[in-house]
Amino acid sequence: MLKRILAIAKKEVRELKRDKRMLYVLFVFPFVLLILFGYAINFDVHHIRMAVYDQNKSEDSREFINRLTSSDYFDLVKSINSESEIRGILDENVAQTVIVIPEDFSKNIHSNREAKVQILIQGIDANTASVIMNYMNAATATYTQKIAGKALAVRGKQAYLPINLEPRFWYNPDLNSTKFLIPGLISFILIMTAVISISLSIVREKERGTMEQINVSPLSSLELLVGKTTPYAVIALAVAGIILFAGYILFGVTIKGSVFYLFISTLIFLFASLDLGILVSSISDSQQVAFQIAALISLLPSFLLSGFVFPIESMPPVIQVLTNITPVKFYIIILRDILLKGVGIEAFWNQIIYLMIFAAFFLTVASLINKKKKTA
Repeated sequence: MLKRILAIAKKEVRELKRDKRMLYVLFVFPFVLLILFGYAINFDVHHIRMAVYDQNKSEDSREFINRLTSSDYFDLVKSINSESEIRGILDENVAQTVIVIPEDFSKNIHSNREAKVQILIQGIDANTASVIMNYMNAATATYTQKIAGKALAVRGKQAYLPINLEPRFWYNPDLNSTKFLIPGLISFILIMTAVISISLSIVREKERGTMEQINVSPLSSLELLVGKTTPYAVIALAVAGIILFAGYILFGVTIKGSVFYLFISTLIFLFASLDLGILVSSISDSQQVAFQIAALISLLPSFLLSGFVFPIESMPPVIQVLTNITPVKFYIIILRDILLKGVGIEAFWNQIIYLMIFAAFFLTVASLINKKKKTA
């Protein structure tokens, strides 16, 4: 049995050496995806375009504006001279937010009265609008605290905070969204390359007519599938190592946990992904159909249902159950635990079990389909 598996694996390696396009898909395509998605997908909001309608034009209003523009979160792009300009600036997307400072701004501050400032924010992108509002609140709170401190100092009193929160962010202290997305991106790239490559490889045998020769050989369906997947599993492991190295060089993502458990879980995930590709090849008769189905079942569920971008906990219960159709869901949890948290296997052992069940189920289904076609 081992000799027959090795013979199939050796044949597949020779086929790969001749197929330059497949080698490109396996080695170049993942690296290109890592660069594109790594830099393109980012939830951090910087350089928000801000316009100001300052009716007060005092030292206090200028200090308030400087407080907002002192960081890289806000860029002052325009000073407005009349209220009629505001709608046009927002409509034409000249600015994402407009600050309206009233005439009595400075007077109210020095009279110990509430000084109201209007903030107009584009609400088309709800996530960006919420981030802008949070930034505004934080900057305004700092400025307000400074004014209150001055007012109390004049009266000979010292400002104090009854409750002083000291937040500390574990695992990602800089709140860099790229580090959060990299594990999901690695999973996304690996499953795409694994599913597409193995499905195209097996369907190629059908198109060339060599599958009939294999069917009349003493090879069993399981031996054929294991022999076919072994070279791709080895290549995918190498690609995973390259992606991790590139993630460290480009985005500073390090392996904080166990390298051994990372290797084992990656190997199981790759076999689960390859089994999914085998299932695609079992129901496809041409490489074009196989590519379309493989891209569909690997790309969409991995992006939408795995927790890569959208939190699973926020989804409806029915959709949360549906997320189990992709192994990426389980592998992302493992990667984030190992790469970002550095925790042990006690935190993700159940995810490894889920991956093993997933791999065994789809390998069994694909074997039964191939066996049925072989005897038909």
